Amino acid sequence: MSQLNEGKLYFAGVDIGSNAAKSVILADDRIIGQAIVPTKADVEKSGVTALTAALESAGISRDDLSYTVATGYGRISASYADEVITEITCHAKGAHYFFPNARAIIDIGGQDSKAIKLDSNGNVVDFVMNDKCAAGTGKFLEVIARALEVSIDDLSRKTLAGDYACPINSTCAVFAESEVISLLASGEKEENIAKGLHYAVAKRVASLFSRIGSNGGDRVFTGGVAKNVGLRSALEEVLGSTLLVSPVDPQLNGAVGAAILARSNKLEELEEVDD
Repeated sequence: MSQLNEGKLYFAGVDIGSNAAKSVILADDRIIGQAIVPTKADVEKSGVTALTAALESAGISRDDLSYTVATGYGRISASYADEVITEITCHAKGAHYFFPNARAIIDIGGQDSKAIKLDSNGNVVDFVMNDKCAAGTGKFLEVIARALEVSIDDLSRKTLAGDYACPINSTCAVFAESEVISLLASGEKEENIAKGLHYAVAKRVASLFSRIGSNGGDRVFTGGVAKNVGLRSALEEVLGSTLLVSPVDPQLNGAVGAAILARSNKLEELEEVDD
């Protein structure tokens, strides 16, 4: 009997980002385990920690895994993986897993933002990426939240309570922080500043999105910043369309895609052996 017919197979995806390492375990095509841990100086160890935690949540061990795919900026350190695949490809597969009609993704992480166009099978058609400055990333929002002495969650909530979007002219995080301090000193409400900041980020990200064009279908918002309801609202208004967010933590999207690819690549390999 071949391995393909021996019983349940388990697959792992590990996404090592700049701020967090994420892992997802699949049984067939169902998510049975997941974990998110901080990325520390030892990038490989961070990936292992995430994988171990996901395995524990699934109730299995690493020996039970049939195939593991690593992705994210720290993927080259993942000696424990059977294969490494770019995060662009993994994000596409992750979005398609949750939303089969997905045709475009906005992914915003701690250090970069991406706009990705997909075909009907979840393959990448085109993408653009901003990784040269903090504007349009989670880091930009962290810097401003610190200047306002609030958490990211509070910054998001303040945006929804704002009367209008206070214009923020600086796209550099350092200059934007100074601009925010000046606005506070002039008596501007924090809620209006927060709303202006989110709209500034939304316009920056929308400019990326415009470069890949539209091919219909659903638009999906992924990455840790997708949990920011203030930015999601601003993006939807700027883009003029609804953004879908996965039913599990959107920060796991890349790890889900990596696990999906682990499954498809291993099954393809086993089918070739059977033939």
